[in-house]
Formats: sequence, structure tokens, C-alpha cells
Amino acid sequence: MSNVILKASNIYRDYVTKGSMFKKTDVVQALKGISFDVIEGETLAVVGESGCGKSTLARILTLIDAQTAGELEIEGTDININVQKPTSEMRQRVQIVFQNPYGSLNPRQKVGEILEEPLVINTNMRSDERRKLAMEMLAKVGLEPVHYGRYPHMFSGGQRQRIAIARALILRPKILVLDEPVSALDLSVQAQILNLLADLQDEFNLSYIFISHDLSVVKYIADRVMVMYFGEIVEQNTREEIFTNPQHDYTKTLLAATPRATVESIKKRLGVA
Repeated sequence: MSNVILKASNIYRDYVTKGSMFKKTDVVQALKGISFDVIEGETLAVVGESGCGKSTLARILTLIDAQTAGELEIEGTDININVQKPTSEMRQRVQIVFQNPYGSLNPRQKVGEILEEPLVINTNMRSDERRKLAMEMLAKVGLEPVHYGRYPHMFSGGQRQRIAIARALILRPKILVLDEPVSALDLSVQAQILNLLADLQDEFNLSYIFISHDLSVVKYIADRVMVMYFGEIVEQNTREEIFTNPQHDYTKTLLAATPRATVESIKKRLGVA
């Protein structure tokens, strides 16, 4: 039986717009009753146009923002940060890798400090233990010990994204939210990062929530696909069903706007075996 590691039930997120002398405040629903499960060890891709609610959902899943209504359950624990401030243990379960590897790392910190900061905040590890774990994580993402003492500006975009992935994994989360993790990278570097993510998923039995607008990458990496449109899930199914037998008109429109490609041609494009 598949193990459900994350369960979202009827999640809503409302934002109140600012009023003025000539305009009343208004409520904008960014998410409208989102429900889905994430299975341990799988990759769930979330696709949709800009403004559909993907990033809002990512912020709720990573405990940055609270849902307005609905239930979020991670590893069997109900979580609502409106009711209870998230503990360090809660935050360790889910981590995020952002789209822009140039903007997600503090340019004033060396790589070692960047990797150890989550450990300083969330654990009681000694400095030598933190350094040892940071060194181990650098090796896991294909970087060298010498990189520990360097600054982010000294690295390429692909190397910076490796650092961001290492930082996200340093607390040993069970779920990684990947918000357009390869869209800012060259194609050859995309392939390297996707291969790295696949290897890390196998090694740590990670569950991925992979947010992307690139359906060719989604077709390559996802186990299941969830299609969002104006804050709602309009379709969710296995990768094969979504790409070969889409049911909703919006899904069909998305696929029609994407160049036809087989998994083999996608692998060739990305340079993967």
C-alpha cells in the first residue's frame, strides 16, 4: 500500500486587497478548495499558467504562509500555522528550492555558512558536526570541499542551484518543493540538475512537488501531474494519462501549445540516457 506523506484537503487561500478613498477592499481567492495527496518517494508535478496559484500553494506547503481554510497534513500531523507556530521539527519535514539560483543565496555568506545556517536555527549540533554535515552534503550534490569557503558569485548558475539543493537537504526533509528549479538554466545544465535530483530522490527516498511551466520536463520527470487553473485543480492523473488522454479542455489547451515530443526526444534534448 502506498504511503501518503502529505495530504491537502479543501485548501483555500484568500488575500484582501487594499482599499482607498475611491475603492473598497476586496477579497481575492488565490486557492479555491485544493485537495490532493503526495505519495512517499514520488514526483508530483504542478503545472499551469502564471497566476494560477502554484506559488501560493508552494508557500503554504512549506509553512511560509497559512491557509485561510482547509486542512494540511504532513506525515500524519495536522498543520495550521494560524493556530500553532511551526516548530523546527515541522519545518524540517518540507523544504523548498527556488527558481532563481542567483537570487536565492545570500551573496555576503560563504557556502559553508549558507549550508550550516539551517542547522544553527533548527538543531543543537556543535560547530564541528555542522561543518562535517555541510561537507558531506557538498559531495552529495557534486561539489568539492574547496567550495565550502567560497562566495556565491564565484559559481555558475548550475553550481549555485546545487548549493541551493544542498541547503534544502541539509535538514533531511521528507518532501522537497521544487519551484521551477531548472527554468533559469541552460539546457545542458538542466539535464545535470534533473539527473542530480533523480539520484538524490532515490538515495533519500524523497517526495518531490515539482512546479514547472515546461511540460517537456514534466513529461520526463513526473510520476503524476496536477493541472491548476485560476486557483483550482482542473485535472490530476498519472503522467501517461495526462499526456495521452487529457480530459479537461484547459489541459488540452496547455498540451496543444507545447511542441509534440516523445520521452525519447526529451531525453535527447536534455542530454540524458
